[in-house]
Amino acid sequence: MRPVLPVITMAVLALSHAAPALATQPLHQTVEQAYPQLDYFFQKLVKERDGITIDGRAPFQSHDKFLPGKIATGLADVLLHTPADDPRLPGMLRDYASIADLTVGMENDTWGIYYYIGALVKLKQAGLLERAVRPATLDQLRKKLDWRTFVRVPTYELIDLPTNYYGVAFSIARLRLLMGWEDAQASDVLLDRMLKHYADYSGTYGFSDETDGQGRFDRYSILLAAEICERFIETGLTVTPELKALLRKSADVALNAANADGSGFTMGRSLGPYGETAMLEILSTAAYLGVLTPEEKEYAYAYSARIGERYMTFWYDPALHSVDMWGKGRRTDTYRGKHRILGENFSLLHQLISTDEMWNGAGMKNAVPRADLAAWLERARPAFSLTRFAGGEYDRALAIWRDGPHVFSLSMINGGPSQHANSPYYPLPFSYGIVSGIADSGAAHPQLLPKFRLADGSELIATAFLKNIQTSDIDGGHRVTYRQDALTKLGKNVPVKDTRIAVETEYTLRHGVITRTDTYTPAAPLDVAGVSLDFASFSSGATVDGNTIAFRDGAVRTFAVDGLASCSADDVTGSEAYRAPYGPMATLTTCRTGAFTFDKPLRIRWTIRYQ
Repeated sequence: MRPVLPVITMAVLALSHAAPALATQPLHQTVEQAYPQLDYFFQKLVKERDGITIDGRAPFQSHDKFLPGKIATGLADVLLHTPADDPRLPGMLRDYASIADLTVGMENDTWGIYYYIGALVKLKQAGLLERAVRPATLDQLRKKLDWRTFVRVPTYELIDLPTNYYGVAFSIARLRLLMGWEDAQASDVLLDRMLKHYADYSGTYGFSDETDGQGRFDRYSILLAAEICERFIETGLTVTPELKALLRKSADVALNAANADGSGFTMGRSLGPYGETAMLEILSTAAYLGVLTPEEKEYAYAYSARIGERYMTFWYDPALHSVDMWGKGRRTDTYRGKHRILGENFSLLHQLISTDEMWNGAGMKNAVPRADLAAWLERARPAFSLTRFAGGEYDRALAIWRDGPHVFSLSMINGGPSQHANSPYYPLPFSYGIVSGIADSGAAHPQLLPKFRLADGSELIATAFLKNIQTSDIDGGHRVTYRQDALTKLGKNVPVKDTRIAVETEYTLRHGVITRTDTYTPAAPLDVAGVSLDFASFSSGATVDGNTIAFRDGAVRTFAVDGLASCSADDVTGSEAYRAPYGPMATLTTCRTGAFTFDKPLRIRWTIRYQ
């Protein structure tokens, strides 16, 4: 046995995921802490204007194409929270107008347009618009805040954008109607386009494909039904029974995946606090629309209160006066890079405020959260569930398994361009502090998936072509199986089928133990240069005994591999390459087999034992 180099303590990660204190304050009281944070940025913008810097970053030089809209909505939240008789309000309105003058000519696209016009509508409804935005600036905004900047007319096709942007365009059109800037014709057409896409690519399952039917799903696919309902509520439309039915499906997934510590979705990209605020949006909207039972509402609120508390105690850094998704060993994808630090603060705080308003509207303002959330989740939610997202040529589904304080999301959701090689989309059992994807990881070290390197230089992993997903109960646990008639050949923006190798996969899930068994079969004898398997874990203090790695500290106690020749473990403390959305990884285990002629089935199995 040989020890790995000393590794860092996981105290920070452990504290962030520790069992929450029983006494969680009401969500509304927690969200009140958002306003001093917003006011800090308000004053800083007034003082520094477009030269503002935050933790060494210059937001106005970062090409954040949503920033003007997020500024407008974040500062509008401050104005709307300020009492009408507050002597500071006239000066704050003048400052808002000055900042609007500053940003009106800046790049502001899609979501930025939505945020900006939403702020204008609220200011108008509050009787503050004329004092908050000067007439000449408002005239410019009327021209610039238009859905036609990213939708072709008269065909109503999106201009090089994912299909979920139909929802953004619809929202902007509805808000323009409320501003008196256009009639209802465009919003009606865009609504029809949005719902048609939803129906075309979600079918009977009710979750939105991020692609045109290529089968890529993530937390946004679950969130979208709630977002559409929110847009209806926001713009005065009656939410239809069909939308409520979709929302109910999303609420079921959210409750099944809920964790009493306030953590949220663990699969897919753009997580960090957004994996948690997505839960907030789904459940607050479901409560507001009466989609939850009275008991579900009580505990969904308790979970929401924990999410709010976690934002303030874990994600917000008072020393920076900012959310922190980039330090302390955390990592985001490029989309949410630190160059967007100012806009991320505004959008996250606005989500907290708007979901709190939804909970208030559901009758839960200042309600004391239930203290027995963990016990309720274990008692009332299924220990195991399978939610299907798509069927047909390939299957897409999400299996959720609850094992005490751990919630595993086995996400089988990977298709389409751009993300297929990144580990947040791999078919893995993601769980906080046990298995995580790494944003924008690529496939150089594919997390927990064997990678075949062929003699011709091709690299293959099993990611995207899942068929026949099946589940069954087994003694003391659950089984998930599927097959792939082809592996994914790496190197392209889209997953490329390589039929030279097929695979059958089985997961077994038992208390404290997860095992994955892959049986690979060659279509014909094949020269393989080597096979590797990597596991980047949060556990530390590793010792290696053959192909079993034992850890001194952390949730994962052992990691064992069968079917490969040898394993090693390395300290990856401080490595930029091994960071989860919520904290640093500690140890990289690598198992390998050298060159061989692949002419009969090969079984590769790994087992994670955790506490």
